[in-house]
Amino acid sequence: MKIVVCVKQIPDPATPGSLDSSTNALERDGKLILDDSDAYGVEMALQLATAAGGGEVSIVSMAPNGEMSGMRTALAMGAARGVLVSDPALAGSDALTTARVLAAAIKKVGMPDLVVAAT
Repeated sequence: MKIVVCVKQIPDPATPGSLDSSTNALERDGKLILDDSDAYGVEMALQLATAAGGGEVSIVSMAPNGEMSGMRTALAMGAARGVLVSDPALAGSDALTTARVLAAAIKKVGMPDLVVAAT
């Protein structure tokens, strides 16, 4: 069974952030971590692949700044490979743009039997 999990990297809540006064955007200078709900998605995908008698779990993510800390966590959990789409032009993307970018990344991985998306 081929499973792809869409994962989101978020600012570490333990590290205080700040807002850019001109854009009101969150400044992401610190380390990013794997979103908790996406970590559950990765774990579920790994369990489903095992229950199906084997398979491959891949992860896809989009991060304008190229940060990979959260993806490394998902890979350490057991995902076989990951695809990170990174471009400064993606900063502040809306839900439709994000969905289109992730769909293109999933096609690059190869059409899966199941796509898991938590957030």
